Amino acid sequence: MQMTSYQVESFGKPLVQALRELPQPAGAEVVLRITRCGVCHSDLHMQDGFFDLGGGQKLDVARTVQPPRTLGHEIVGTVVAAGADARGVRVGERRIAFPWIGCGQCALCASGQEHLCSTPRNLGVSRDGGFATHVIVPHERYLVDPGSLSDEQACTYACAGLTAYSALRKVGRLRPEETLLVLGAGGVGLSGVRLAQHLCGVAPVVAEPDHAKWELARAAGARDVIDPTDPAALKALMKATSGGAAAVVDFVGSGNSFGFGFGALRKGGRMVCVGLLGGATPIVPALVSLKAVSVTGSYVGSLQELQELVELGRAGGLPELPLVLRPLADANAALDDLRAGKVRGRTVLCA
Repeated sequence: MQMTSYQVESFGKPLVQALRELPQPAGAEVVLRITRCGVCHSDLHMQDGFFDLGGGQKLDVARTVQPPRTLGHEIVGTVVAAGADARGVRVGERRIAFPWIGCGQCALCASGQEHLCSTPRNLGVSRDGGFATHVIVPHERYLVDPGSLSDEQACTYACAGLTAYSALRKVGRLRPEETLLVLGAGGVGLSGVRLAQHLCGVAPVVAEPDHAKWELARAAGARDVIDPTDPAALKALMKATSGGAAAVVDFVGSGNSFGFGFGALRKGGRMVCVGLLGGATPIVPALVSLKAVSVTGSYVGSLQELQELVELGRAGGLPELPLVLRPLADANAALDDLRAGKVRGRTVLCA
């Protein structure tokens, strides 16, 4: 039996369709027949072959991605085959694949932080992923039962949802009078907005320059939406919040978004940097000290956090993420639309 996939063969070029034999699982490996796979902004970086660090600097991903590589890391599907040691899963079961897989041997992996491993085996990055009809998952423990969640919603939990969940956990609970500022209302940002009340105890203010996304942010649970490109926006926010936001989560990751978010922090506030859009901005060390603020990074999330998030989703109460469903054969067009800023919510490929 053959499988179909859409792969990066040359950086900066469209994905190429590939036909090959269906992988045969060994040991605890599991093969999923993919039903849905989300399209993430980081897939654009994998296609391009680099991350923009600003000032003409680039982070080359060629050694990690190593073409030909099938992209896609928000994967849900049905088990069609399992190795002899994969005893905890059965053919026919629906599962979300946790894609942020480490080496399994280092101290980070031993502590449950495989997503931070320096020699990762991430699906859709360093191993073939979900822009395909099938994927091989290296161990059954990386499979999570989506329960009553639909396939198209469940797949987004593996990155958009997980990334937002892990970032907001770093913020923690806020008091009702404190302000949480969320930067960006894309797929990950909207996931953060819908999780904010559950994890932080407050509805966030959302900063989003694309006014077409404002109603999506409000529907996800935002208490207010502002345009960060408005010259008066920062001053108005500082006045309305009596000195600034207690916490800022930057789901964009551009020089401009970081600068706006840092400037919006109150004294003693904390900022969590998540997005990877690219660019750079100066930081004044004296202001970090004088305002006594903290800035931390957050990268995707752990397997335990995905399990917690899925349990929360299965219990109900989370607004659904707005989706654009497209056939797998539209993988290139989906990436092009995402690059052009035409996507509202998350695009999900249907295999």
